[in-house]
Amino acid sequence: QVQLVESGGGLVQAGDSLRLSCAASGRTFSSYSMAWFRQALGKEREFVAAISRSAGSISYGDSVKGRFTISRDNAKNTVYLQMNSLKPEDTAVYYCAADRVINNNYRYWGQGTQVTVSS
Repeated sequence: QVQLVESGGGLVQAGDSLRLSCAASGRTFSSYSMAWFRQALGKEREFVAAISRSAGSISYGDSVKGRFTISRDNAKNTVYLQMNSLKPEDTAVYYCAADRVINNNYRYWGQGTQVTVSS
């Protein structure tokens, strides 16, 4: 069992930056692929970024490529999402996920952190 706790969300202006963190419990963090998703009000959940266990493979959703960076620190059991050049359309609840099952289905999910970008 893995527990995920996101932090770092908040209210920012367009063009600002934020860094989200996701702290995972347990001693097997390094064995899990990790990802970030987001869900805006009234919209479906959207894939943001994913990172493999050793960070050798990274992928991004088209809407965030070139602006967001996912990384992980296995010694700290933490995955990060650096978000630059934020836009109002990035406003959403951001979720951390661990242990990819298939496609965008992950076994463990955090409770989310709100990111609001004002214009």
